[in-house]
Amino acid sequence: EVQLVESGGGLVQAGGSLRLSCVASGFIFDDYYIGWVRLAPGKEREDVSCISRTDGRSYYADSVKGRFTISSDIDKNTVYLQMNSLKPEDTAVYYCAVLSPHSDPEGGRYEYDYWGQGTQVTVSS
Repeated sequence: EVQLVESGGGLVQAGGSLRLSCVASGFIFDDYYIGWVRLAPGKEREDVSCISRTDGRSYYADSVKGRFTISSDIDKNTVYLQMNSLKPEDTAVYYCAVLSPHSDPEGGRYEYDYWGQGTQVTVSS
């Protein structure tokens, strides 16, 4: 059974930082993209960032470029999202998710096969 367990969310003031972690288990952590998606009330799903397990290529939504950094520790089967210079508009539930092989992050197509339970990030102004 595939499991993705997120942690690290919380309440932070604007300008602050948080680091999200996602531990993956139940499948071979191999040749695919894993990333972060956020959902906020009244807003569309946003594909925040993803990283390739094989070569480390990463992609970011324009809204977070320069502020967020995705990384992975293959030995620990863990993916991180370092979020700096947080803004109130970053407030959302952040989900760790594994991309479908049909995805094309470079081309902007994101489909997900597995999701974690989500972690709330709230940024106060």
